Amino acid sequence: MAITLQESLRAVFYAPLYVALARDAFTAEGVEIEFVSSPRPQDAALRLMDGTVDVCWGGPMRVMETYQTVPGCDIVCFAEVVTRDPFLLMGREPRAAFKLADLETATLATVSEVPTPWLCLQHDLRLAGIDPTTMKRVANRIMAENVAALRRGEIDVVQVFEPFPSLLIADKAAHIWYAAAQRGPTSYTTFYARRGLLTQRRDEVMRMVRAIQRTEKWVKAASGKEIAATIAHYFPDLPPTILEAACVRYKGFGIWNDTPILSKQGYDRLRDGLVSGGFVSTGVPFEVAVDNSLARTVVDENLPPLA
Repeated sequence: MAITLQESLRAVFYAPLYVALARDAFTAEGVEIEFVSSPRPQDAALRLMDGTVDVCWGGPMRVMETYQTVPGCDIVCFAEVVTRDPFLLMGREPRAAFKLADLETATLATVSEVPTPWLCLQHDLRLAGIDPTTMKRVANRIMAENVAALRRGEIDVVQVFEPFPSLLIADKAAHIWYAAAQRGPTSYTTFYARRGLLTQRRDEVMRMVRAIQRTEKWVKAASGKEIAATIAHYFPDLPPTILEAACVRYKGFGIWNDTPILSKQGYDRLRDGLVSGGFVSTGVPFEVAVDNSLARTVVDENLPPLA
């Protein structure tokens, strides 16, 4: 029986997962995958809890949210892929010496599609001694609308993920002010499942982790151009040059983990942002929400990268 694997949303920063699918990494490890997409990002973990899907890839943010809102939640993260925040701040004018304090006098449009980017950024601001509630922020528009507003000169800076930065740079319409990846590990994407699956179908799940470890090694060795060519099928509307630029940028920022082990540092950094932003009350502890046993076993096997 196939394992139903669900993506939360279609995004370039998930590139290693599309590489695994495109290069048949799961088949090579002897596990059958049925790949599906969540109707809405906020439904991803709920579909796991009701048995619609077996495994999700997405943010530990949804895992913490589900622990707080769904009685009997037993979800665990077991293989990390995106280990740093993939969002960028793009401004109309160059800002080579950008400091977070610069945002106090700017009109900032933040992401509305998912909560994690703002929750992480507002925590950065608090750590820098800045009260995010005093900022001039546009919070109710999607990224495409914010980018259009930036182009029209209605706002000063937008928070976006790829391919928006590459599209803006290609048009000479904006400049990178801040890459959230530079703050360090912030766990952003992992495989997660209900705890029972890791027991009942452990061999199959282990094979999944082997596939993603071999993929992570391939991605580490590959160029941005090779990564883009491999995943182009999943982004048919993006010009190849834009997809390549996006993959080159993300690879340069080091957002992709080269092992499936999810670090406590990265998890706790995310948890701190969710708590300080009021998204969860305390957040579920790392020891409850993360099981690295499969990942550590696979890393010790020292597998070769995908062929």
